[in-house]
This record gives sequence, structure tokens and C-alpha cells, in this order.
Amino acid sequence: MFTLEICIDSVESAIIAQRAGANRVELCADLLEGGITPSYGMIKTVRDNINLDLSVMIRPRGGDFCYSDLEFSIMKEDILIAKELGANYVVLGILTPDGHVDVYRTSQLIELAKPMQVTFHRAFDFTLDPFQALEDVIKTGARRLLTSGQEPKAIQGKELIKDLVALSKERISIMAGSGVNPDNKAELLDYCGVKELHLSAKTTKNSLMNFQTERLSLTSNLPANSYQNNIADYEMIKKMLSP
Repeated sequence: MFTLEICIDSVESAIIAQRAGANRVELCADLLEGGITPSYGMIKTVRDNINLDLSVMIRPRGGDFCYSDLEFSIMKEDILIAKELGANYVVLGILTPDGHVDVYRTSQLIELAKPMQVTFHRAFDFTLDPFQALEDVIKTGARRLLTSGQEPKAIQGKELIKDLVALSKERISIMAGSGVNPDNKAELLDYCGVKELHLSAKTTKNSLMNFQTERLSLTSNLPANSYQNNIADYEMIKKMLSP
């Protein structure tokens, strides 16, 4: 058995993930930026509509993971909001300018988050030395590390993921994420030895809009279709959970 975490950005996706049998959801906003902190209203509404374990992204902006003092203050406030609204976990990560885990500030956030557990997210994949970074993440008190093995997709980083699992010696759970799907699930579980998988399992649904214009788009991530929305794929999640 393994734990399946679905990355979502809507209430509808949360409900689909629960109905399909996922173990946990990671709630974000703006998945086109890799996920940032969702709004108070989004966290509350998702929590009110699912019984699954809820993990909330704590990331004040897109881009890198080296944060100013003001951004660090925002992260503290967002952790308190997630705790107030009944989240079970938060997901975060801070790096130093030279590409190492910021153990000092990350540890402060993890202490503030208690009794919620903390996942150190893919900021890890942007570190200079993954083996030193593993030890540093463990020092912070994080319970889980999400990684693609410092490659664009987890299956490409499977050698490093396997090494991280071995070196962790169960001091922290290693969760593989990025490009995870039913076709590579078995290899990640069996070869790497991970016990947790993370994916968005997304498909698209058409807009409810009858009137549509093709002249405009509000996203800079082109090509874009303003009349399609990403949503969790029930069938893909079921396939992930099938033997």
C-alpha cells in the first residue's frame, strides 16, 4: 500500500479526489506557477466539503524560494490561517541565496505549524547538493520531502530518489512527484522504494460560458484557452489506486 496525494486548486477537484479514493489533497492556487498559497475562502470551503487529510501550500509567490523578511512574515500568517481552518499539513520550503536549505527559518515555520505536520516541497530540487539538503531538511523537523529527484519528472530522477530513500533511513518520508502517472507508478514504488506519490491527475473541462471571444487571454502562459479549466481526473486517480 502507498499514500496517494492529489495536488488540486479547486473545491470541485477536492471532491473528485475524495470520491476517487485519494488519501490526501494538497491545496494550492495558481498551479501554472507551481502552486502558491490559496485564499482563506478556498481553504475554508475545501475543508468544509471533504474529510480527507488536507495539506495547504505556504508559498507567497511564484519564482525562487529565497524570501525577504516581509515574505517570511506572510508565510507565518498563512500558516496560522491554515491551522485555524483545520488543515492537517502545510507544504513549504525556504532556500538560502547560495542554494542550501534555510534550516533556521524553515525550522521556525515548522515549530509555528505544530500540531500540523510539514512537507518540504520541491524547493529541494533547486538545491546545490541534494544529499546535504536531505540532512538539512531532516534537521528542520519536516515529516515529508517532496521531490522529483532534481529532474523535470520523477521518473527521470529515479536514481536520486532511490538514493534519498536509502539515505533517509526512515527519518523522513520521501514522496515522489512531477509527471507521476499510472504507467510509471509501479516503477517509482518498486525501484525507488517510496511509499507516497504526488500528482495533479488533471484533465480539462469546458467553460460554462456560451459567449466566447478568441481575441483575449488573461494568462501570460501561452498557448492558453480561457474557456477550459483544469480539474482532477476521477478515472486517473482510480487507475493510480488499482493493483
